[in-house]
Amino acid sequence: MRAHLPLRLARTAAFAAVCVTLAGLAHILGGGSAPAPWTAALGLAGVSGLGLALCGRERSAGTINMVLVGAQLGLHELFAGEGASYVLVHGHTQGGLAVNAGMLLTHLTATVITGLWLSRGEAAIWSLLRRLGRRLLLLAPVAVPVPVPPADAPIVYTRVVPLGPDFRHSVARRGPPLPA
Repeated sequence: MRAHLPLRLARTAAFAAVCVTLAGLAHILGGGSAPAPWTAALGLAGVSGLGLALCGRERSAGTINMVLVGAQLGLHELFAGEGASYVLVHGHTQGGLAVNAGMLLTHLTATVITGLWLSRGEAAIWSLLRRLGRRLLLLAPVAVPVPVPPADAPIVYTRVVPLGPDFRHSVARRGPPLPA
């Protein structure tokens, strides 16, 4: 089953909002500074692009968690520096994740929480879509071709004659004879 654009956009928005919000909170709780609004918006745009590319079909929990680990690392790098120019030019030489265990722990915790939440939501939305799809297929009208009479066939008009009052309560049991 494939997702069309409205569903892809809704899933992407949920993925990006949850991922960037938890990354920002984890970055603050891990001892970093709060990201600037434009940096958070840049991270949201990047994660939205990644999510839009991957939200075309149902993904497993393992795939979701692997993408989230990459997104959390990228968002950490983005939030730790002065934005995209810092990450592209300098890398993360001011300590990195290996030096700061608290930052690593909070980002991985955010990744696990986000992964569990999104994988459960992913399973729920696809289950709902499968059920709705089956119901809509059962409710869809079946196209039955209407037989068209040949053009040279005669048209016969009939008239319904109502029963008289004498015949209304009579019963006709005419049929083949009973076996002897």
